[in-house]
Amino acid sequence: MSRICAVTGKRPTRGNIIHRKGQSKKSGGIGTHVTSITKRDFKPNLQRIKVLLPSGATKRLWVSVKAIKAGLVQKAV
Repeated sequence: MSRICAVTGKRPTRGNIIHRKGQSKKSGGIGTHVTSITKRDFKPNLQRIKVLLPSGATKRLWVSVKAIKAGLVQKAV
């Protein structure tokens, strides 16, 4: 299953986890230093819901919560 929103097209994006060590200069230290950088995925918050299509039919789709809250889709009961 591909994690892509059927309405907004949101999909997973890549990013980094940046680990820092040390005491900040503001707190009286010599500053923080990057100790390691690890790749990670940011996954969209998708829900599988029944959507009422413009034609009147209902279909199960993967939709992001942001699209549901914004009212971009109409839930079928």
